Amino acid sequence: MFKKTYRQALCAWLIIFPMALLSGCASLPGANLEAVGQRQIEFRLTRQGPPIVVFENGLGATLDWWAKVVPALEADTTVLTYNRAGYGRSGPVDTIRDGQHVVQELRELLRERGLSPPYVLVGHSLGGLYMQWFARRYPQEVQALVLVDSTHPAQMQGQGAPENWPTWVRVAFNAFNNDTSKAEFKAIDATGQSVLSMPSYTSGPVEVLSALVPMQDRSTPMAEHANQLRSDLVHLYPGARQVWVDSSHAMPLEAPEAVVSAIRRVLQHKP
Repeated sequence: MFKKTYRQALCAWLIIFPMALLSGCASLPGANLEAVGQRQIEFRLTRQGPPIVVFENGLGATLDWWAKVVPALEADTTVLTYNRAGYGRSGPVDTIRDGQHVVQELRELLRERGLSPPYVLVGHSLGGLYMQWFARRYPQEVQALVLVDSTHPAQMQGQGAPENWPTWVRVAFNAFNNDTSKAEFKAIDATGQSVLSMPSYTSGPVEVLSALVPMQDRSTPMAEHANQLRSDLVHLYPGARQVWVDSSHAMPLEAPEAVVSAIRRVLQHKP
């Protein structure tokens, strides 16, 4: 019983935990390291013409998390995966690691590579929060938004605030996060508040993929809070479609077909 409860609780809160330990079972070869402005960025780009599908990784994760998703798409459309500053071989930066700076850096990469909008934005976990920021701030550049068990803008409020976490969660978080992850984590609430301060994205279709497995855990107020936010996220985007997927938070690795299907649905959408 203890092991089952522990697994459920951990699964429920992987939405804010680093992903590096889980990505070792998959890899996405062919990434390049090139200068973009004053920085070195690791990215993988396959060009097949528009539309352009852009992937954003979760906290602590690298582009390898999309290894089971990208191959199903890149024969038909242009696909960009990359590592944010401080991940993989991408060089670190000194700026605040909030949504505004992350999105600015991503848009710089897109411009430098000659990838013009509109974009289909796909974000997992914290990457989903960054893509929400992108879509709300620059809706004219976004064709569609796919949120893969995304962090909710209010994730770090109420029972989700770190001061309300059980001790084991705080210890585990500090043990498995590097400086880059900690800097991003520190800015999650500010990014979420910024997202909610902007009008909702309504310019194109929104797919919300939500993990079913964490919903089994109702053992703590923290887990209940996370589950409520999973259910609530779709309501932030009028007309959005929510799909409950039989998966843990590691959906790109555990249920890649669900992610591919959602991307294909928005690619086929006619305004």
